[in-house]
Parts: sequence; C-alpha cells; structure tokens
Amino acid sequence: MINTNLKFWRRELGLTQAQMAEKLSIKRSLVGAYEEGRAEPKLTTLVNMARLFGITLDALVTTDFSKKSVAKAALRHLEPSLQTPEPPRPADRLRVLALTVDKEQNENIELVPLKASAGYLNGYADAEFIEELPKFRLPMLGSGGTYRAFEIEGDSMLPIASGTVIVGRYVDDWLTLKDGTPCVVVSNKEGIVFKRVFNRLKQGAMLTLHSDNPVYSPYEIDVEDVLEIWEAKAYISSTFPIADLSLNRLASIVLDLQQQMTTLKKA
Repeated sequence: MINTNLKFWRRELGLTQAQMAEKLSIKRSLVGAYEEGRAEPKLTTLVNMARLFGITLDALVTTDFSKKSVAKAALRHLEPSLQTPEPPRPADRLRVLALTVDKEQNENIELVPLKASAGYLNGYADAEFIEELPKFRLPMLGSGGTYRAFEIEGDSMLPIASGTVIVGRYVDDWLTLKDGTPCVVVSNKEGIVFKRVFNRLKQGAMLTLHSDNPVYSPYEIDVEDVLEIWEAKAYISSTFPIADLSLNRLASIVLDLQQQMTTLKKA
C-alpha cells in the first residue's frame, strides 16, 4: 500500500524520484526501493510523506490512492482548507519536518544549542543534521505534537535569561497563532529568535515580533522569510528569575508585615 501511494502522490505532484528524495531528506535509491516494495520507510519518513502529501498518516498506510475516485475524494476533503489561503511559504518547506524517535518509536526532543544555531538554518529539514543533535524527552509534555528545544541568547525576553533552553511545539498552521503567543521563530534574516508573535498574516503576510524587555522595539518579519515556528511550552534554565526588589516592592512588603503584626496583636 505504501509503495503504490508513494508512486501515486509523487506523480500527482509532478516530482522525479530525485526531487522526492530531496523533499523527504533521504537518498534517491531509497525512493526507488520504497516504490518497488523492496524496503519499508522508517516512521519519521512516513510522517514526512504524509505531511508532504497533505494526508493523514493513517490514510497513507491504509488507503489505496491509486484508485482515482479515492484520490479525488481526498482532494475534495482538502478543498475547505484552501478557501482560506495559507500563508505563502516555499513549497519545499511545506509540511516537511525532519525528526527522530527512540527505540519505542516515541518522538525525541532535539536540542539546538547556540553553537548549532547557524547550521540549523540550512539543516532544519535535513534528517542527517537533525539526527546529530542532542536528544531528550519530557514525558510531562505528552504525545500531542512534535517538540524541539532551542538555546536562546540575549536579554530581550527578561526575566528569561540568556542561555535558557526553550522547548517549543511545532506550529504547522501559522494562521492559528494567537496574538502574544511566545514562540521560537526560525527565519533566514533573523536566525533563531524567541519572541511574542502577533499574527498579521491575513492583513499583510507579516508577523510582528515583540520582546518582553521594553528596551527592545517590536519589528515586523515577512512570512516568506520564515522557515519554522515553535510555540513555547516550557523552558529549562540554570538561572532563577531575579526577584523584584524595587523601592515600591520593598514598601509593599513592609506594609504587609505591618498589617500582619497588627492582626497578631489584636488576636
């Protein structure tokens, strides 16, 4: 079933085996082996296939799309989503996400340290590059979505300090982003940044990025320049947030203590 579906969708997309291999970040010889049924794709490759074809993983392995009626029905099913145009993104980046799994086929969280940030801009869809990154798991995040961790630098998002690791969940549909959502945004011009995203895709195919530190001004980024967006879900840091010890805060603490003492005296 997978071999016939791979061949069918490759032809529907008008791709050669070499072009398909490039989009899936695998060798061309593997595409031929999969189509001829001489080899079975790994789970990560199956996931990338489903995303590239715009179908579910279940449909990929259980539905014979070589039957034209089935394929047309699948395409009609996708039509409602096309009524709201998706933000313009280069075709070779659409739905293709390299990832890794552990021995139990659970998705890993790959860590992109600062020293790998520049390389990630070129290797974000390269399965071999992603395979070389450090990996870990956080069971508390559950199994709903694909996660990746990024080490950030700078003080634009204080009190989250430079060197903090932000764990983000992959955002496939950027139109769903709510204003003020903290995200790791990967783009060609800005690299990897951690900001609060304000969605301006429908108005002008733009995102506005805000820092929590008021010293930094918001700025806009063209959606064409964006490679990936990861919604922040957790962070790991060896630096604890600095307590607010301003004069106003100290005065508030003293007042609270005085009120507590007065209450104790009356008791």
